Amino acid sequence: MNPPEVVAVETERVSCDGGGGALGHPRVWYEMGDEDFVECGYCDRRFVRKGSPADPGA
Repeated sequence: MNPPEVVAVETERVSCDGGGGALGHPRVWYEMGDEDFVECGYCDRRFVRKGSPADPGA
């Protein structure tokens, strides 16, 4: 199953609020650590390190 949205980032720490507004969720912070990606526990948005094997645009 593919994640609903993939966001390429340059930092290891990311935040997600589900896009804000009425369809959003509380802001949460995630650390990638040694992984090349992390997924939001609320909306399944996937954050990937830019240029990593997990980056679909790399």
